[in-house]
Amino acid sequence: MTADETSLGATIRLWRDRLSPATVGLPAGRVRRATGLRREELADLAGVSVDYVVRLEQGRATTPSAQVAAALARALQLSRTERDHLYRLAGLQPPRDDLISDHIPPGMQRVLTRLGDRPVAVFAADWRLLWWNRVWAALLGDPSLTAPEQRNLVRVRFPVASHPGRIAAWPVVAENAENDDASDLAIAADLRRASARYPEDPRLRDLIRQTLDGNPRFADLWHSGAVGGHAEYRKTIHHPTIGEIVVDCDVLADSDTDLKIVIYTTVPGSEDETKVDLARVAGVTAAPPLTGTE
Repeated sequence: MTADETSLGATIRLWRDRLSPATVGLPAGRVRRATGLRREELADLAGVSVDYVVRLEQGRATTPSAQVAAALARALQLSRTERDHLYRLAGLQPPRDDLISDHIPPGMQRVLTRLGDRPVAVFAADWRLLWWNRVWAALLGDPSLTAPEQRNLVRVRFPVASHPGRIAAWPVVAENAENDDASDLAIAADLRRASARYPEDPRLRDLIRQTLDGNPRFADLWHSGAVGGHAEYRKTIHHPTIGEIVVDCDVLADSDTDLKIVIYTTVPGSEDETKVDLARVAGVTAAPPLTGTE
């Protein structure tokens, strides 16, 4: 065994080869020479360029950022131990257990890929958007058009001038003002719960401090002392070409990681279900600068 066989690039190749397209929710397509995922498929899943994946695997790039390492770990569906190994090969310290995790476990990845044509996304404990499927992007606009640190629901619902937040390209509004108020309170209450579990997390600490200082509404809700989680609400998506789409928004939380799976569903056989299907078939539409809500 040589050092090259245990290098970052060689290890990424091994992990890529063991994944099938079906495992990550991609169609198999035509006859494939690759035993696992193609490089371009991994690049697309991780949100990096194909050229960068090539340079990583060839050993010409050896120090990916923590953000890229986290994205690769998610795309490759690594276990926590494998994720930590990836970080160490990249010369990075693995995330501590007392910090918010952006890692989506393989079991959750499998569930997500089996949800099929439902618009689905995954948020971290601080409501940063981590992952979404193609139907989500088709229905709401592509979140990859904005920086990861701005893909945060807290920043969207409680804007601060110096720290904008963007998740969706198209407006998404609650069914009524009462639901909108309840949703805001639930987000603040959920963030307070996260602050007790991750008191040393600098990303969460900065998010809370900046929002308290810059958004009076968040400050009022925060100082109410409520602790809780997010629930289900009915929302309307104002799609630019398909029109209004009424969806039910459900949030499923994982108690171990505090990751939140957000799923949009429609009434079976309804006009809204047909509109979601139209958006899925049409694919991702070019979007203006991103604004909007969950």
